[in-house]
Amino acid sequence: MDNRVGLNLLYTQTVSDIERGWILVNKDQHRQLKSLQEKGSKKEFIRLCQTLKYFGYIQFDPCVTDFPEKGCHAIVSAGNNELNFQVKLPNEQMKEGSFKVTRMRCWRVTSSVPVANGTASTSPCSSAKCEVKLELAFEYLMSKDRLQWVTITSPQAIMMSICLQSMVDELMVKKSGGSIKKMLRKRPNGSLHRSESQQAVKSPPLLDSPDPDREQIVKLSVSDASALISKSLELNC
Repeated sequence: MDNRVGLNLLYTQTVSDIERGWILVNKDQHRQLKSLQEKGSKKEFIRLCQTLKYFGYIQFDPCVTDFPEKGCHAIVSAGNNELNFQVKLPNEQMKEGSFKVTRMRCWRVTSSVPVANGTASTSPCSSAKCEVKLELAFEYLMSKDRLQWVTITSPQAIMMSICLQSMVDELMVKKSGGSIKKMLRKRPNGSLHRSESQQAVKSPPLLDSPDPDREQIVKLSVSDASALISKSLELNC
């Protein structure tokens, strides 16, 4: 936080997250933050926010998940090397839980489209006629000897996958004894090149659905996937 520009950006982002309800603040904490704002103490403001729940998390739009039951509505957030679930059960009860990326064996994004007469239509369809459904599924180590697939149905599935990969990249860099900041300084254009070990961690972007009972899956080409990523980024800007 020694860089003035970086401090201002972090401060602005933190204030925005609080206003949107992404960071949980009680009345006493809100009063303290308000006092620091009035004094112009941005560093102290951010340090206090770093102690609050969900600081640094990205919250996605409401989605549907099959955990702990199929058809549950949920709010998913990514941060602190985990995916946090706030799930509304069919009986209206709210539950919260987290899935650590270190316990994820792999993940994949699938895209399904309506199928007519057993074959997918090759002609382009407008959003009014058919809608592509995106799913993010990850295989999670629930216990010592039990793996289970957890699926999230969301238009932001690709963004969730990007967040997972970013967290894995950061963990891999730290494990190798380096830091993201140092590696970016070494790159002339600021890009981060993954090693072979890091590439092996990433699952293919688009694979068949792990659930055989789901509707038929149509794989997207690399160009289609790139277009979806660009569109998703535009929607979230």
